[in-house]
Amino acid sequence: MLTLLQANSDVLIQEAASAPEKMSLIKMAVAGGWLMIVLLLLSIIAIYIFGNRWWAIRKAVKTDPDLMANIRDLLSDGKTKAALALCRNSSSPVARLMEKGIERKGRPLQDVQAAVENVGNIEVAKLEKGLPMLATVAGGAPMVGFLGTVIGMIQAFYNMAQAGSNIDITLLSGGIYTAMVTTVGGLIVGIVAYFGYNYLTARINDVVFKMENSTIELMDILNQSPVTVDGEIEI
Repeated sequence: MLTLLQANSDVLIQEAASAPEKMSLIKMAVAGGWLMIVLLLLSIIAIYIFGNRWWAIRKAVKTDPDLMANIRDLLSDGKTKAALALCRNSSSPVARLMEKGIERKGRPLQDVQAAVENVGNIEVAKLEKGLPMLATVAGGAPMVGFLGTVIGMIQAFYNMAQAGSNIDITLLSGGIYTAMVTTVGGLIVGIVAYFGYNYLTARINDVVFKMENSTIELMDILNQSPVTVDGEIEI
């Protein structure tokens, strides 16, 4: 019985010793070479831009659902200063659009609309800050990975040429391994950045749509409300 247990133990030890070493993500990244550092930096940039823009858009979307109704009531009563104070107490892009339009109250609607659209363009530009860089990462990271693929293949064939007639499969597999690792890394970073860019673009389009609707409503309100000077309605 003891002999049988000892034999089984020896077999298990031999199998464990002959079993291939499991691949970890860290070892895989190290095998990719110095280009993996570039991909790591690109991934950090992409994550930072996505988080920063996501938070900014999240704050921009948060608006008082009763803001437009309150502005309508105040302007209908001729309380322009109160309407301006209400807009200034809100930090949303829609409120800043309303503020600019109310400040231009009494002027031709074309001038008011032009001023509101200029503010809208500025607000959209603020929300889109960093998105071109995110798009660059989405397109550039796979190219960096492909560069690593080419470098790895060149290295593999160079090692084979140097070996002459003593060609070993490990000379080729090492370079191919490096090439595949950089390709996978570049694709992962590029795909994540690509989906992040499209997600943020869709959220910004929602904000723009809301701003356009608010602008149209404000134009209707200004066209119907009385013009006031220092809080008094002009006859």
